[in-house]
Amino acid sequence: MNDFVALALKHGAHKAAQISPAALRYDEKFLQACQQNICGRYGKNYTCPPHVGAIDQLINKLQSCSHAVVWQTISKLEDSFDFEGMMIAQQQHNAITIAIADSAREIMPLAIALGAGGCFLCNTCAAEINEPCRFPARAISSLEAHGVDVSSIEQVCDLKYMNGIHTVTYFSGLFY
Repeated sequence: MNDFVALALKHGAHKAAQISPAALRYDEKFLQACQQNICGRYGKNYTCPPHVGAIDQLINKLQSCSHAVVWQTISKLEDSFDFEGMMIAQQQHNAITIAIADSAREIMPLAIALGAGGCFLCNTCAAEINEPCRFPARAISSLEAHGVDVSSIEQVCDLKYMNGIHTVTYFSGLFY
């Protein structure tokens, strides 16, 4: 649906494109990256491994979708080591993703929305205190946690992974 491309742009994505989920590359190796717990969220967030589910099942679920819309945001950084700027840009990106997902689910309730990194709806994920997810219908997992090789997006549409010096680019998608 090109309506979802327009929806993504309306909510603040810099670029968006409709693609076939089958055109993307998927790889279970992303689970290994999560298991290394570089971000510190492994096992502490319901939208991150291992809570999000078995990666082979997640990949199959996305590949069974007939359509997807992917979008990106591009943010300026002070320099290539501006970690704080990267984290702010990721939060802004995921806020856009949540807005897009909320609007898209009014039209297509079973759409799968995936963002950059795990869900950030709550300051502390309920998984950390062994309680149920507070917002299961709105929680956003990541493309990588579902085995999507984000760099393959660039190969299937006109969304570049690298967008100039001192920038950071984040991707999200809606699968349906």
